[in-house]
Amino acid sequence: MAIAVIDIGKTNAKLALVDLAQLAEIAVRRTPNEVVRAAPYPHFDVERLWTFILDSLRDLAREAQIEAISITTHGATGVLLAADGSLALPILDYEHTGIEDTRAAYEKLRPPFAESGTPPLATGLNLGAQFYWQQQSFPAAWAEVTSLLMYAQYWGFRLTGHQVSEATSLGCHTDLWAPADGTFSSMVGRLGWTRLFPPMAKAADRLGTLLPAIAERTGLPATTPVHVGIHDSNASLLPHLLARRAPFAVLSTGTWVISLAVGARTIALDPARDTLINVNALGQPTPSARFMGGRENAILGEELPPTNPAAIERVLGRGLMYLPAAQQGSGPFPHNAGRWTGDGTPAEQRAALSFYLALMAATCLDLIGADGPTIIEGPFAANTEFASMLRAATGRDVIIEAAGTGTSIGAALLAGDANLKPGGETISDPGSSWSAYAAAWREAVGALGAT
Repeated sequence: MAIAVIDIGKTNAKLALVDLAQLAEIAVRRTPNEVVRAAPYPHFDVERLWTFILDSLRDLAREAQIEAISITTHGATGVLLAADGSLALPILDYEHTGIEDTRAAYEKLRPPFAESGTPPLATGLNLGAQFYWQQQSFPAAWAEVTSLLMYAQYWGFRLTGHQVSEATSLGCHTDLWAPADGTFSSMVGRLGWTRLFPPMAKAADRLGTLLPAIAERTGLPATTPVHVGIHDSNASLLPHLLARRAPFAVLSTGTWVISLAVGARTIALDPARDTLINVNALGQPTPSARFMGGRENAILGEELPPTNPAAIERVLGRGLMYLPAAQQGSGPFPHNAGRWTGDGTPAEQRAALSFYLALMAATCLDLIGADGPTIIEGPFAANTEFASMLRAATGRDVIIEAAGTGTSIGAALLAGDANLKPGGETISDPGSSWSAYAAAWREAVGALGAT
């Protein structure tokens, strides 16, 4: 059974054909997810993405029979629709700094952390802050808004003509959702937005079938079902949620490195350190924390070559470190400016960078009370130094499970069943020099006054 998955990340987008029998991507098309830096504000080039989606569906339909379509997208993104289904305003890039213009007023309106599980985040990382800024800054356009859609459900609407709301995206640090109650937050009612959200549906529900024009454009049968769709980190979590027993944690890596703890130890979350409550595909509140690990890796490591065993040993012996953080405004150390503790060769810097990213991830796992094994998803699963340092820093099993996991596989599971079994490669304890390095890094971070 082949499922076509529309998978839109903050940096790149892809359309993957997933074979559920193999739990594998059998064909993929990719494109950058570009931001248009033009009036009225930086926004996503959705028409370019739409053309990419339709062209890719057409091409992949020639390679295999597509049984269904599923969707997964990054969070912190919402869509303002007018009555005719067009955009009332462009889809805002959540990194736009102009949103800070209404921050003071918004902070007086947002629900408390105890209700929403949402920490106060910079720029537009709280989706409610985006909507409020757009409402205040473009009142005439806002007056034309008849629907507020989450990003994954927007693409489903374009394919089927049907509009719904869905909890994994609504529960992703938006201020719009109360995870414990499974309802919209009190702020949504106070601002009069409740009427703008379509009815709720589950991520795995069938949204509808293809519009006739879409079927003709792609060559797919008009009866092809489209499923509601899911927030990308929760897509990564879903295969493990279905296959594993708690407790465990999943580290979803990409532009963001997001830690999600299932069966976590009871611990008070600290909203000042970018911890939050996500809502998983089964509707369950899930403690989470994150930092922009992929972005930091790009900032710090773009010019660095691969490391080597000798360089790794020198770093462990000399203690070359990077201290947080290269990307401010989010993560467990949002106000700290990053720095190197000394000089090193490019290969040594590469090793120390991998260690830094792992130690940031371990910090996130600690902050949410993660217990049991940690499964690494996404690009960082291929980084041996990252995995080994994570094992040393947490003292718990770390598992690399490349097959049958990831955002596209998780999203495909919304459309069909698969034979899911826990597996993967368990990383062995790398030794005392690694755990000593982790302890020294934590001490150095503490000396900075970082919290």
